[in-house]
Amino acid sequence: MLVETKARIGVFSIALGAYLPQFPSLVPEFEAQYDAFKKTLPDTVEIVDGGLVTTKELAAAAGDKFRGADVDLVILQLLTYATSYNMLPAIRDLDVPVVLVNVQKKKAPDYENTDTATWLGQLYACGAVGEMVADLERAGKRHAVITGVAEGGDPQVREEIDAWCRAAQVRRRFRDANLAQIGRPYPGMMDLYIDETNLYHRMFLYTKQFDWEKMWAIADDIADQESIRAKAQDILDTFDIEGGGTVEKVWEMARYVVAFEQWVKDEQIAFIASHYDGFAQGKAGVLDSMLIPAFSMLIKQGVACAVEGDIKVAMAMSILKTIAGAGQLSEMYSIDFNEDICIIGHSGSGDADISAKKPTMKIVPVFHGKTGGGYLTQFYPHLGPVTYLGITQDRDGHFKFVAAEGINEEGPIFTFGDTNMRTRFSCGAREFCNRWSEAGPTHHMAAAPGRHIDTILKVAKIFNVPVDVVVR
Repeated sequence: MLVETKARIGVFSIALGAYLPQFPSLVPEFEAQYDAFKKTLPDTVEIVDGGLVTTKELAAAAGDKFRGADVDLVILQLLTYATSYNMLPAIRDLDVPVVLVNVQKKKAPDYENTDTATWLGQLYACGAVGEMVADLERAGKRHAVITGVAEGGDPQVREEIDAWCRAAQVRRRFRDANLAQIGRPYPGMMDLYIDETNLYHRMFLYTKQFDWEKMWAIADDIADQESIRAKAQDILDTFDIEGGGTVEKVWEMARYVVAFEQWVKDEQIAFIASHYDGFAQGKAGVLDSMLIPAFSMLIKQGVACAVEGDIKVAMAMSILKTIAGAGQLSEMYSIDFNEDICIIGHSGSGDADISAKKPTMKIVPVFHGKTGGGYLTQFYPHLGPVTYLGITQDRDGHFKFVAAEGINEEGPIFTFGDTNMRTRFSCGAREFCNRWSEAGPTHHMAAAPGRHIDTILKVAKIFNVPVDVVVR
């Protein structure tokens, strides 16, 4: 990604201190289990190590570390029974979920040859979990439980932990990166309008405002011929261009992409919401004509670029790009009532990672509903499972996620240059349209191949926002 962020995961383990002098063999046993557990976390995250906690004082010290590091999530390994007071000081001042990992070392007891130390150290799964959750509830803390076994490996546990780490990465991305608003939302699309101060307070995301005059000049100082040539080749490798593509044909576009990439890095931008409603003449017209593929090149590198100034769908695109590897802007286009299929898509920039084949680029004389004309890009989304995510707000400014899963099916699609897909929903096209609309999202949503609602629910728990699951 052009702007790198790395989730910070607070990790600690707990055991009852009273056991340790009674059964000295538990100390090296627990230390080994904790070290092994930390190695199972993905290297895509930064571990903030709270250590092996056996007293409330050690729990308080872990809490100081977590608070100082501004962790995005806490993962607690329960080694054996421990009182909830071994946990509470570590998480009391945090506003992130606590994932209780209840993983037993051995698959099953050797009943006749198990002594107390072996039971406490290797076979206790774990009577303390309910106690922990009861006190997390009373403290108003969000939580989740993962139960499994270490012996032989446990893919389900690994998948759950990986999903939580990807969800935590969303929070870190929102917290560390910025959103660029260029221009203003499309006039009259009031579902898109947003209070940027409220956005910062509720979703941690800071908005930087840019006007188009600055953007028209963004490539003026780009003169590195080799960088431009390499980017031109990257564009040709990414798109099939109608009428044939050459380095010379996309040279000016490549200059702007190089400039945008540097701007993104300098301003620490991971989200862009833009709309241009000017005269599209001179330098303005040059940039406007090539903005769609230029922003598509940024999306490919992890920067969510939303049309029509829609900040909320830029957030949804970034969430899916982070947890699923792709984030395509889309909206309801049509319904094929004969096939009971929803046609879903959008004109504008897109994500090459959603495309099953090389996307195409062509010139059109007019952007429908927009100023000017120029390059359109069309992507060809993968067939099979697909997830849609929208973000909306209630009358008090609280955010809400709206999510659905369906199946993209083969069949005819529109050919006028817009990305679109044929999605079948288990509830039927008509009912999906009713349910999705009743959830009150903006008219845009993000799409990604695969089924990702379970991870979206984890993201929502981290941000403490509700989710309307429309269909899965």
